[in-house]
Amino acid sequence: MEIGWRFKAEYLKNCNCAMGCPCDFWATPTHGSCQGMFADRILEGHFGKVKLDGLIFGGTYHWPAALHLGNGTFQPYLDEKSTAEQRESILSIMSGRAGNAWYEVLASVVSRVLEPKFVPVEFEFDLERRHARVAFGRELLTTTEPVKNVATGKDHRVRLDMPEGMEYRHPEIATTGILRSTGPIAFDYPPAHSSMAVVEHTDLGLVA
Repeated sequence: MEIGWRFKAEYLKNCNCAMGCPCDFWATPTHGSCQGMFADRILEGHFGKVKLDGLIFGGTYHWPAALHLGNGTFQPYLDEKSTAEQRESILSIMSGRAGNAWYEVLASVVSRVLEPKFVPVEFEFDLERRHARVAFGRELLTTTEPVKNVATGKDHRVRLDMPEGMEYRHPEIATTGILRSTGPIAFDYPPAHSSMAVVEHTDLGLVA
């Protein structure tokens, strides 16, 4: 079957839950509701004939309860340097209309998608060191750092193995330093959960 789109990307998800995202274990959010952000920096990719290399996109989100209960709100962000064709491609992917089980599932539990924002984006990502920093314009700032061993103070490494994962297969687990949004979906949380991974998605699903 012909692949209509594909991308390989550095992926970050930071949310307000305790370390070890409950969603990965089919559990309810730590504090009842789910809020946070995600961001992808595409290393290489295409949507049809549209090249996506280097494109950064993401969003902030809110669910009032467990994700499978729906009623989520999503604020998309794309790099202001993106072209009109790239924006159309990424928004089509995130909408779930272009295939891929992960994006289809997300779309099915989101009832409100806010107007996309095209802003300056900052993106730092070091998987080995569990370090990341992402800024969507002036509205979102988040940082990631390694989990610490409470006895020794040294970095503590945790990586999940999810053979049937739709979002990722081998995420590194970290913790947030800053998790703050002043945009339409506003929040400001103390240290919480962070997942980092290199992922490869196509319209047929998650490849790696």
